[in-house]
Amino acid sequence: MHRRFDLEGTEIDAAVGGEGPPLLLLHGYPQTHVTWHRVAPVLARRFTVVAPDLRGYGDSAPARDGDYSKRAMASDQVRLMARLGFDRFGVAGHDRGGRVAYRLALDHPGRVGRLAVLDMVPTLDMWEMMDAGMAMSVYHWLFLAQPDGLPESLIGADPAGYLIRTVRSWCADPDVPEPAALAEYVRCFRRPEVIHAACEDYRAGAGADREHDAADRTAGRRIACPVLALWARGGTDGRPYDPLAVWRRWADDVSGREIGCGHFLQEEAPDEVARALLAFFE
Repeated sequence: MHRRFDLEGTEIDAAVGGEGPPLLLLHGYPQTHVTWHRVAPVLARRFTVVAPDLRGYGDSAPARDGDYSKRAMASDQVRLMARLGFDRFGVAGHDRGGRVAYRLALDHPGRVGRLAVLDMVPTLDMWEMMDAGMAMSVYHWLFLAQPDGLPESLIGADPAGYLIRTVRSWCADPDVPEPAALAEYVRCFRRPEVIHAACEDYRAGAGADREHDAADRTAGRRIACPVLALWARGGTDGRPYDPLAVWRRWADDVSGREIGCGHFLQEEAPDEVARALLAFFE
């Protein structure tokens, strides 16, 4: 079932279903909660699954205060889960949703029992590792963070074409996303306010999010809960690093493995992802 929640700072649209312990699923760019459509039904047999659209994405409202830092997005999720009666929960995040998820675990350690991150490493590490090769692979990090509405204007000239080319370039499977899912991403991404929110998300990644990570590192703040890292053999960044080694800079209890697919693990390898999440969160 879909519900809309008026929270401090924004309104969040979320799909809620299943029975059992609460599990929060957070999507990435340029998608919506629909990205979990092949995994959520399996997880809902054991968990109460909550799959929201992040602030400004999908059918959720833009940020009233213009704040798209992962700290603000994580606070949205704490309020959302509290509204549903869940004070402590598991969280899995893919791509940008993974950034919200690990920020949630750092800022609200009492809320997160277990954390799964899909095809991403912390924002500060990404910027520190970015050489010419990685910058070419993840050019959108630099493009979308440009100021003064430049990316909004360029994307706005053909939002559907931009989204489809972007998504297809990150998929190893030419049949992913499924047509209905792709149509849903395009429906939402055609709206100028969604394009703007996505750009603000990446601007925050180049600014506030990087600063928040650096402050945590300096303070020695670490993720207290167990962490599962899953990553794609055909990810978006060329992967010149060991994801487990990176995550162990931030948490003591880290496990995970590579999955033989493209960036959208939950859509390209749903059975394998569902099995891994079930085993970890159970």
